[in-house]
Amino acid sequence: MQVRPKKKRSILPYLLVSPYMLFFLVFVAFPVLFSFFLTFHKWNIISPMEYSGMDNYTRMFNDRLFWKSLRNTLWFLVIHIPLQIIFALGLAVFLNSKIKFKGLFRSVFFLPVIVSGVVVTIMWQQLYGFNGGVINQLLNSIGLGRVGWLTNPAMSMPSIAIMATWKNVGLYIILFLVGLQAVPEHYYEAAEIDGASSWQKLWYITIPAINPTIFMVIILSTIGGFSLFIEPYVMTGGGPLNSSLSSVLYIYKQAFEFYHMGYAATLGFAFAFIILIIIVIQKKYIEKKY
Repeated sequence: MQVRPKKKRSILPYLLVSPYMLFFLVFVAFPVLFSFFLTFHKWNIISPMEYSGMDNYTRMFNDRLFWKSLRNTLWFLVIHIPLQIIFALGLAVFLNSKIKFKGLFRSVFFLPVIVSGVVVTIMWQQLYGFNGGVINQLLNSIGLGRVGWLTNPAMSMPSIAIMATWKNVGLYIILFLVGLQAVPEHYYEAAEIDGASSWQKLWYITIPAINPTIFMVIILSTIGGFSLFIEPYVMTGGGPLNSSLSSVLYIYKQAFEFYHMGYAATLGFAFAFIILIIIVIQKKYIEKKY
C-alpha cells in the first residue's frame, strides 16, 4: 500500500484573513469586552478603576433620566418609522412610474443623505427658529401664530423626527425602488384586466411583494432611531426639560460630560439589549414569508 506524503499546510489563507481578524480583535472584540468589564467598575478616565460590583446596574434601574431617554427614543421611533415608510414608499412608487427626469428626481431625493448630518441639523435649526425661522414666518403670514418647535417640550421630539425623516428618506427610496422593480409586471396587468384600482394594486400586490424590503426598512430605521445623537445634541442639547434627550445622547453625557465611564458602558449594553428585543419582536409580528 502506497502511503501518500502529508501535504504541508499553506499559511497563505491565514495571511489573507489576518488583516480582518486583527481589525476585528482590535476594534470590535476588545472594545466590547472592555466595555463589559467597565460595567462592574467606576472610572473617570483619570483616576484608577474601582470595582463596584452591580452598583452601575442598580443605579441604572433607579435612574429617572435613563427611563426618560428611553421613552424619548421610543417616542421618536413611533413618529419616525411610519413617516419614513409612508414617504419613502410613496416617492418610490412615484419614481417607479413612467415619468420624465427620473434620474434627476432620484438624485435630488438622495442628496440629503450624503450631506453632513451637522449641516442638515443646523439648517433645520434655522428653519425651526421661533422668531426668525422660515416655518414660523410662513405660519405667521397666514395668521396661525408661532410654534415653539424646539422650545416646547411637546414639540421637540416630533420636530426632530420630521427632520430625521427628511434627511434619511432618500436612502429608503432607493431600497424600495429595488424592491418595486423586482415585482413581476404581469401581476399588475392581470389586476388591470380585473378592474383593480391603483390603491387595490398597491395594497394587494405591491405591499405583499415588497414585504421583505419593508421589514428591512423598519429594522434599519429602528437601529438608526436608537443611534439618534447629532440631531438632539446640536438642535436642543437634549432639552427643553430633557424632552429630546435620546438614549445615545444620555450615554454621551454620562461618559464625556460627567466622566462616568462605567455607568455609560452599562447604559450602552442595556440599550443594545433593548434594541435586540425590539428587533426580535418586529421580526415575529411584522415579517411575513411569501
